Amino acid sequence: MDPAMTPLGKMLLEEITPVVMVISTPAVEETCLKNGLSFLQMLTPFCSFNNIDVPVRTASDQPYRIHKFKLRLFYGSDVKKPNLKVAEQQLKQVITDSGEKVFSELCLDVPGFNHEVASSEDRDTPSWFQFFNKELVRVASFSDHEAFDHPVACLLAVSSKDEHPISRFVDLFNTNKLPSLLKDGSMDPKILKHYLLVHDNQDGPADRASKILTEMRNTFGTSDSLLLSVNSSPDVPIKHQDNPWASQIYNVPPNQDLGCFLNIDDINEIKDLMQDLSSKHIIPNMEQKIRLLNQQVSATRKGFKNQIKNLWWRKGKEDGVDSLNGPTYNFNSIESQIRVLGDYAFMLRDYELALSNYRLISTDYKIDKAWKRYAGVQEMMGLTYFMLDQSKKEAEYCMENAFNTYLKLGLLGQQNATRCGLWWIEMLKARDLYKEAATVYFRICGEDILHSAVMLEQASYCYLLSKPSMSRKYGFHLVLSGEQYKKCDQIKHAIRTYRSALSVFRGTTWSYINDHVHFHIGQWYAALDMYDVAVKHMMEILACSHQSKTTQELFLSDFLQVVEKTGRTFEVTKLQLPVINISSLKVIFEDHRTFGSSSVATNTKEALWRSLEEDMIPSFTAAKTNWLELQSKLISKKHTLSNVCVAGEAVKVNIEFINPLQITIPVSGVTLICEYSTSTDELTSDEKELSVKTNNEVDHFRDMSSYNSSFLVSEVDFSLGGGETTMVQLSVTPKEVGTLEILGVRWKLSGTIVGFHNFELSHPKKNIVNGRRKAKRPPNEKFKFMVIKSIPKIQGSVHSLPGKAYAGDLRKLMLELKNPSEFPVKNLKMKINHPRFLIIGNQENVKLEFPGCLTKTIGSVQTGANANPNLMSETIFSFPVDTSIQGETPLSWPLWFRAAVPGDISLYMSIYYEIEDISSVIRYRTLRLHYNVQVLPSLDVSFQISPSRLRIQDFLVQLDVVNKTSSESFQVYQLSSIGQHWEISLLQPPDTIFPSQTLMAGQAISCFFTLKNSRRLSTLENNISTMPVGSDVLLVPQCSQDLVYNSNNVPLVNFHHYERLQQKALHEDLGDLNTVDFVLISRPLNNSINPGLSDPPHVMSHHACHLSTASTGPISWLVDGPQTLHHDFSASFCEINLKMHLYNSSETTAFVHIDTIDLDSSGGHINSVNALPSATPDNQVGWHDVTPVNELKVSSNAIETQPGKALLLESVSPYIWSATSSTNIHLEPMSPAEVPLQICVFSPGTYDLSNYFLNWKLPSKGLGDSDETRQHSGKCQGYKYYLTVLQSP
Repeated sequence: MDPAMTPLGKMLLEEITPVVMVISTPAVEETCLKNGLSFLQMLTPFCSFNNIDVPVRTASDQPYRIHKFKLRLFYGSDVKKPNLKVAEQQLKQVITDSGEKVFSELCLDVPGFNHEVASSEDRDTPSWFQFFNKELVRVASFSDHEAFDHPVACLLAVSSKDEHPISRFVDLFNTNKLPSLLKDGSMDPKILKHYLLVHDNQDGPADRASKILTEMRNTFGTSDSLLLSVNSSPDVPIKHQDNPWASQIYNVPPNQDLGCFLNIDDINEIKDLMQDLSSKHIIPNMEQKIRLLNQQVSATRKGFKNQIKNLWWRKGKEDGVDSLNGPTYNFNSIESQIRVLGDYAFMLRDYELALSNYRLISTDYKIDKAWKRYAGVQEMMGLTYFMLDQSKKEAEYCMENAFNTYLKLGLLGQQNATRCGLWWIEMLKARDLYKEAATVYFRICGEDILHSAVMLEQASYCYLLSKPSMSRKYGFHLVLSGEQYKKCDQIKHAIRTYRSALSVFRGTTWSYINDHVHFHIGQWYAALDMYDVAVKHMMEILACSHQSKTTQELFLSDFLQVVEKTGRTFEVTKLQLPVINISSLKVIFEDHRTFGSSSVATNTKEALWRSLEEDMIPSFTAAKTNWLELQSKLISKKHTLSNVCVAGEAVKVNIEFINPLQITIPVSGVTLICEYSTSTDELTSDEKELSVKTNNEVDHFRDMSSYNSSFLVSEVDFSLGGGETTMVQLSVTPKEVGTLEILGVRWKLSGTIVGFHNFELSHPKKNIVNGRRKAKRPPNEKFKFMVIKSIPKIQGSVHSLPGKAYAGDLRKLMLELKNPSEFPVKNLKMKINHPRFLIIGNQENVKLEFPGCLTKTIGSVQTGANANPNLMSETIFSFPVDTSIQGETPLSWPLWFRAAVPGDISLYMSIYYEIEDISSVIRYRTLRLHYNVQVLPSLDVSFQISPSRLRIQDFLVQLDVVNKTSSESFQVYQLSSIGQHWEISLLQPPDTIFPSQTLMAGQAISCFFTLKNSRRLSTLENNISTMPVGSDVLLVPQCSQDLVYNSNNVPLVNFHHYERLQQKALHEDLGDLNTVDFVLISRPLNNSINPGLSDPPHVMSHHACHLSTASTGPISWLVDGPQTLHHDFSASFCEINLKMHLYNSSETTAFVHIDTIDLDSSGGHINSVNALPSATPDNQVGWHDVTPVNELKVSSNAIETQPGKALLLESVSPYIWSATSSTNIHLEPMSPAEVPLQICVFSPGTYDLSNYFLNWKLPSKGLGDSDETRQHSGKCQGYKYYLTVLQSP
């Protein structure tokens, strides 16, 4: 890119250009003031030449052409170093004026402050930066160490009205009146002078002016004398469309027309005058001076001899003491002439010549320790390198060297350091080194706060424009700049920078700085009395949960103070305090679905209720999609998507309010904002949204009054503590038939500011189905209701249902239903989700006393007469046909409750009823009741059943009971076996098992029972006592007050039925009938019940179902025979007869095969004398382990005492099965059989007769092919049966 086309190049072509000193008489100024201009202002717009073509030849013989040129005009009185204080005031005024202008533009955009977005693509920095930087550069102008600000010519202007004009020209260039630069020797006073006679055409013809011009040419020369006629326009002022002075002059009064008496001829004459002055006089004069100076420099400084001479002459100066001012050079010194040569060459675009001279003089200044001049030369070298577009590193090095050298000079070089820094920054920007440019901005900030504020802001834009964009640093430095602006009372600039920073921090996790920015913007707007905008910004930080409590109090108090200063109740939408959890929004209304409480509607999914009610509601398939389709004849199609509510029944909305702060906030007047129409013709969503957008949203909500004769709304006041969340239920009750829409919620914070929150307003989404667009139900449809006329509504509740209960707790409850309406309801039905926990009783159960209805007298025979099989088979309970509820008379119906298992249990009940009024839109309704019960652990009951080894079909039952509570005590009262064929009895008296009759907390007990199957008793056991036993066993000592609980009474039999269904999946079905159920009845001790239970339990039942008694399959057997006998083995071996009793408990014929196995000579018996000589002494009693016979090989003492009968043990088996070795029998269903067995024993000892196998098989046909999980065959090892044979004496 051409360096001249960069911002820095354009700045250099404007700022480092020849200066023309203008000196005029008061009469000239008076003539120009008629146009609202000074003489210099009138000429300035015509000093820039973008279209000239001037050949230039400097030191070389090769000429080049200049196409753009500019002159800078200054009054002679202004050719001096600017006064720093005045310059500071001017800079401050520039900043203030720009702040007023930019802020006025921002005010037009205040309502939409949220739209600002930071993007590196938006690369337009504030336009006033460029103007400010130019003014800052001009503060360092007219320095004595550089020549490009020294005038190259002087334009002397005298009016034709002045007396003795020739003398006035001479007096104007009087030496005593010249600027200090010309008088103190800093520059050559012999400069080009041009004499201009100004004639005002409004004063008359130009005859006198012509005479004066002739005299001037005779005195000063023809080429240096000119005439300028102005104000040629008549008395009527001219209004220029493209006014050339408009962009040059600021703060022009609105009624002032600049150049109003200058016609087009005057303007063209001025243009020609300035162009001739440049091309024919100033440029040629500068060429001539460059050539002259170059000859002098070449003669004195160039060449090897001159360089050695210069170094010798300057020898020793490096060892001198540093001085801030350094040595003084007048315009005649060779150093000054070289600097003038370099600056002139730079202004005429001969950058090579300029660079060579800057290099030449740089070393001299450094040796002379003329640091300011050295820094100035280094600065120009850097700019020359840039304009030559070569040696970028050299250019940056020179700029940095010059900048650092200026800084070393302190205040003496501060202005030059700032100028050098700004040029260096532009150089870096031209090469896209924005990050490095930002660093230079920090270095030129200085101690002036306002100056540093502007530099910090400009540095922030460098971060934004860097690649990649550094938006975080951009925002951070904007905040720093805003802080500095505020310290200088530049509030409008502070607001502007902070608002720009918002575009960075909005939507990020940088919460603290975001709060800082919004808070201070709000404060500053309030300081400007712009309270509305201040409130909007401070509202953004109300929900500052991350801030400390002190900061939160500060934010809220300042916010309320600003609101108070508005002098009115401020109303805003989406006020952030308190926070509304819109995701928790729940609309509760009752159409055909009614609820016993609000929690039923909010805490339960609709799908659960639908699955519970689908069998009760007629035509539920159609109702699943849209139940209103059933009433299509009564409801128009456009209402089929609307919700339906009933007049007089409240529509409730649950809204969660959250206080994100740590301080308490008062909230009052919380109400719903509703809109009601007596017509059922609803507005579409698009129409509604359009109406809200057309009008102001706040005004729209304000118009929706909470008080309307067509509906009633509730109003809630509450206080939210720090971090508190509360669920508020608001309601609106329509009074008339029509259309109701809930728009949002309204509340008042601290009694001063009103907040509105619109629930939902969005365009309906459209889905494309089969090539057609199908409108999807808009989200806000759930807030629209069609109000129908009043219909009956049943109210219901369950009395005496505990909130907490112990597992097994059995209670009688009462369901109460009321119908306040004058219209009756009919055809009532009811269904419960958990019949294991809750079942429905009969009308006869209402008068039963609980728990007395469960008992029977001791010794009575239990029957199943009280059981209701229909009740257990039906899932839906239908009330009697003649049941009708109307008026104030309630209907009471008994329910039975049992806490089946520990845990949190949810009980759902749905009551269906129909409305007799056939004109109603809704023909039926359902009442939904929901209750939660916490079931606590009580008794852990387990059973172990093992077959008896003494009697077939007898079993030993072990009951283990553990009290799982932490503090309660219970009385284990009764154990019942379910079924007519099971009989159970205790092995020990109750007082032996429960000495204290109480099971304390954490205590565990075990007790044993015998279990018999009464229908299996046969003549095989005639020798066994068959005293009648009952199926109920009391586990407490019997007395006259104790009663037996009948497990076949309602509701025990019903609950047991559902327990069997529940536990069936937990037990494997083998296809036999060897299962038994137990019911354990316990009672709590009233003095130990947890006081947290409002209604202590009376009786508790624990059910164990499908406990198997068959450990080996459907075939059970028992080997019957002697246990001990005596025999004389000296006479012969011993033959012993045994019997095997078999029983088939299956429902099909079983094939049984018995295989007996003889032991070999390696073992198989235990000698009665030598078996356990040390482990079992003669006096040992009780149970002890017996080592199996086949694990110990011993000999018999009896045989050893018979010398004549001695036998080798290795060749004799201890015993053999002497009967058939294999037996096959067919065992009929549910029938016994006997198989005779015989063994021969050859020596005394103890023998284990378990060495046989019983194989059984059931035909698959008898079991049913559908059940593939049943076991069809099995092989069982014989039971342990020990026989002791002793030697007869």
